[in-house]
Amino acid sequence: MRPFRIDIPQADLDDLRERLARTRWPAETPDTGWTRGAPQGYLRELAAYWRDEFDWRAVEARANAFPQFHTRIDGADIHVLHARSPEPDAVPLLLTHGWPGSFLEFLDVIGPLTDPRAHGGDPADAFHVVAPTLPGYGFSSPLTEHGWELPRVARMWASLMAELGYDRYLPQGGDLGATVALLLGVLDSDHVIGTHVNFLFAPPSGEPGELDDLAPADLARLDRLADFGDQGSGYMKLFATRPQTVGYGMTDSPVGQLAWSVEKFHEWSDSEKNPEDALSRDQLLAHATLYWLTGTAGSSAHLYCDNAAFMPTSATPPPPLPAPPGPLGVAVFPNDLAQPVRRLAERRYPSIVHWSEFERGGHFAAMERPAEFTADVRAFRRTALAAARQP
Repeated sequence: MRPFRIDIPQADLDDLRERLARTRWPAETPDTGWTRGAPQGYLRELAAYWRDEFDWRAVEARANAFPQFHTRIDGADIHVLHARSPEPDAVPLLLTHGWPGSFLEFLDVIGPLTDPRAHGGDPADAFHVVAPTLPGYGFSSPLTEHGWELPRVARMWASLMAELGYDRYLPQGGDLGATVALLLGVLDSDHVIGTHVNFLFAPPSGEPGELDDLAPADLARLDRLADFGDQGSGYMKLFATRPQTVGYGMTDSPVGQLAWSVEKFHEWSDSEKNPEDALSRDQLLAHATLYWLTGTAGSSAHLYCDNAAFMPTSATPPPPLPAPPGPLGVAVFPNDLAQPVRRLAERRYPSIVHWSEFERGGHFAAMERPAEFTADVRAFRRTALAAARQP
């Protein structure tokens, strides 16, 4: 473990502002809202704020308030935020992000998770928080070879937790991080207390009678899942098939990269008119700036290509993930890109012991609804520990 501190050269920030000032905008198109992607009027305003007002140094200072490290695992330099709790009986919690997010998603929840006593909570709920950055993302090294399947990432995370001295831990994730967390529950089951996810892909298996007597709300969830496959998965199909081509534009144009990410922050969050209904302008731009400064927008797309077998990019659903043998907790936020149907999920994952449904929130739960996210992880921890004590 080598100590790491974010300190971007000022010349890189100046270059970003100059590029934003020279943006070459396409011709105006009829106002179609978000139906054809990020609308130009909104994106122009956001880019101007990024150029003239956004404060990356404030993001640096906030992230640098927590200990960060670089470590080399399986040939890759991995960035890790590691915040230990002051409570002696804290449980290690491994948080894994996805795309277009990063470890910055968790900044609002690290304090309450590690030190509940200082945040009005029960000190018995404390965690040691470990938040690594996926290979090829952010401050982890860019991908320079193929073969970064998510089971490999899960094994890397198991090695990381062992390196940190944690024999028993609880993995948690959303988006790609949810798949990593589920795989950890299988591949490192001797050390995993339980697995918590805030995104679960559990489509119908196609068995006769499987959908009989489903409630209208559950059928609506299946319609939403089908709509994602038809209308919302274009980015995934490009990333999973042509990441090199997509990467050029995202690496050379900050506005081009911003358009890709802000569309998903809008579409997958609890927002209506624009993503700032759910997330602050600074949160959106913190992630865009992180990808830009590290040059990992294209690299992150390659991770999708290496994991095309896990992606719902065709009419045939991907094979189901193996079910973790240990306790599984699921948090369902209503404006996520897809919500699982509990009956179908429990058939695929029979070890589900905790299921929460929330009234607000979307795909980026730790940023959108930090209090609810924290409370649910705490509640699952109690359930998982109780199950672990059973003979």
